[in-house]
Formats: sequence, structure tokens, C-alpha cells
Amino acid sequence: MRHPTPEPVGPGQESVWDYPRPPRVEAVHGTVTITLGGERIVATTGALRVLETSHPPVYYLPIADFVPGALTRGQGASFCEFKGGARYLDVHGGGLTREAAAWNYPNPEPGYEELADRVAVYAQQMDECTVAGEVVTPQPGRFYGGWITSQVVGPFKGVPGSMGW
Repeated sequence: MRHPTPEPVGPGQESVWDYPRPPRVEAVHGTVTITLGGERIVATTGALRVLETSHPPVYYLPIADFVPGALTRGQGASFCEFKGGARYLDVHGGGLTREAAAWNYPNPEPGYEELADRVAVYAQQMDECTVAGEVVTPQPGRFYGGWITSQVVGPFKGVPGSMGW
């Protein structure tokens, strides 16, 4: 299948089509927050992001930075050819529970060890997720967990017709 034409990159932006495969892990500069049920369940300056071709960044936040009780073991698991086996977590905040709204890699594959004590969260299931004060837009599609900010341009995997990208 033919890949789409990347969108133009403006000043201070990056194209997801320049991201590598296999994915790269890098530090995030600025504070990352998540709010659920009107409650701020995490605010951290210790986030990492994973960059993979055609996907907006996936943000991994230290589990220890979440408020107590915000994350519990959920149902389900999946496998990533690069990062290894993932387990799903339920996310709790403000009296709400979002089942399987987060995941982590407790025993990641070599090259991704930094993700072991971190969790990624589906933005579309939260009230609000922010990166450096900017409210993110969730990556299209139910399966994908990328966070879109004004810093990244697509098109993004997850839109209709993108299965083969």
C-alpha cells in the first residue's frame, strides 16, 4: 500500500513521517498532566515519548507520579514487536473508572528498558491530557494511543484507510 503524502512542516514542528522504525524513546521537556473526573491524577516532568513512523508520539509517564489509587491492574494484554508484552491498567479519577485505558511494559525488550516503570494512557478516555500546557488531541482510531500537539504533523495512522501504512 502506498503511504500518504506528509503534510508540510512549519517552524518548530516535526513530521511523524520522519520518525524511525523501530521506534525511538526520548525525554519530554515540560510538564505532562492528565485529568479524569475533574481530578488531576498526574502531573510530571519525568515523561518519555516513543516516536514511531506515521504515529503521533506516545507519552509514557512514571507510575510513581500518579496519585495513589489512580492505576489498578486491568483486563487484557497485547504484544508489540519492539517493546514486548503489555498489560492493561484501569484508570481512576474523580469517582470515574476507565477500564483498560492505560498500558505498560513491565518487562520490555532490550532498548526499551526505560518504559518498565512507566504507563501510557489513551487520551480519548480522559477529561484532558496536556503536554507543556497544551491540550492534546487523541490519535485517531480506537487502538492507537498517540497524543497530537501542535508540534507534530501527519497524516496520522488511525484515520480511515491507514491500516496498511
